[in-house]
Amino acid sequence: MITKTQLINTLDKLPENLSVDEVIDHIILIEKVQKGLSDSEDGKIYPKEEARQKLNKWLK
Repeated sequence: MITKTQLINTLDKLPENLSVDEVIDHIILIEKVQKGLSDSEDGKIYPKEEARQKLNKWLK
């Protein structure tokens, strides 16, 4: 989960002229990256070969 402080810091780094959709897209990206890092730290990851097999259907 993204914290209020992270959200404020993220918004401060964005350009002045953005649409609401661009801001929301950026916030969603930051949250997903944060979740991925958290999952990795918690050991919730797939070994490389297993990940390839799961992704193979999308990469063809």
